Amino acid sequence: MKSIVVLRPGSLTIEDRYIPRIEREDEVLIKVKSAGICGSDLHIYHGRSPVATYPRVIGHEVVGEVVEKGKSVTKVKEGDSVVVEPIFYCGECYACRMRRPNVCERLEVFGVHRDGGFQEYIVLPERNVYVFSRELDWNEAVLIEPFTIAAEVKGRGMIRKGDNVFIIGAGPIGLCLLQYLKLFDVNCGICDLIKTRLKLAEDIGADFVIDSKHYEIEEVLKYFSKGANVVIDAVGLPETFEKAVKIASPAGRVIVLGFDNRPSMISQVSITLKGLTILGSRLQAYKFSKVIELFNSGRLRPKRLITHVFSFKEVLEAFNLIENYPDKVCKVVLNF
Repeated sequence: MKSIVVLRPGSLTIEDRYIPRIEREDEVLIKVKSAGICGSDLHIYHGRSPVATYPRVIGHEVVGEVVEKGKSVTKVKEGDSVVVEPIFYCGECYACRMRRPNVCERLEVFGVHRDGGFQEYIVLPERNVYVFSRELDWNEAVLIEPFTIAAEVKGRGMIRKGDNVFIIGAGPIGLCLLQYLKLFDVNCGICDLIKTRLKLAEDIGADFVIDSKHYEIEEVLKYFSKGANVVIDAVGLPETFEKAVKIASPAGRVIVLGFDNRPSMISQVSITLKGLTILGSRLQAYKFSKVIELFNSGRLRPKRLITHVFSFKEVLEAFNLIENYPDKVCKVVLNF
């Protein structure tokens, strides 16, 4: 079979490997059909991930068909369409006992710490796969995993009907957040530097959009006079975190996504006087079933976010498009 491998930062190749075999009774063999390219895949390729190890088969937004199952597997059967939950956790540490296995002390992520899904076949434990409707298109089903990120953010931020939410960044995750939150009658604004993404945000249902080239705190306050009850930093830069704290309303919540090792210049006074809650949100915990239900019912419309589909053999062309033509790209999917 073919596998996309990042040998070391800046070096990617497509290798011939043996098809993996089921070695445990609780495992399933999956023929990969489609996989989404995430910003974290590009970070690993360029050596900017603070957690990845090399060499590494990347890719964690993966869907495929079950072709074989172990003797003790009962949740799935041959022929099922499945999506991968890309986290492995101990189940015993404090985080796991608090039902937050996404930040397990011994967390490993598929495609980051373990070889991932950018290959033609994968073997995974039964607990890491979820069945979705065969009527769903493979490429659209790739978006199930990114939408679980949105579901996690909603839970972490305690976002409720009628809340005023502002999203910094209209990339694929920011737009997933927007579409997901609008299902729950949330007032949502969003900003970005790229006009085509802002147009897409309007089409999805944003209550207002702001061009970040002309971004000022006052622009948000035109719409949310007391500030945003929840600010989601889907960019993750020091300056966007600083702006998030300034925009947040009294008793507001600031939710931070992404990784950046550089410090932000934030005084405690803003946090204390407004009584802010600052939250980090990573991956997801127990959100797949809910999101799959929304996909199966047609309430989520992932097709709007998919702009390009490539053969997996064209992975470098896909990377080049994402990095050099961001105004033309939202979600890029690889077909296997």
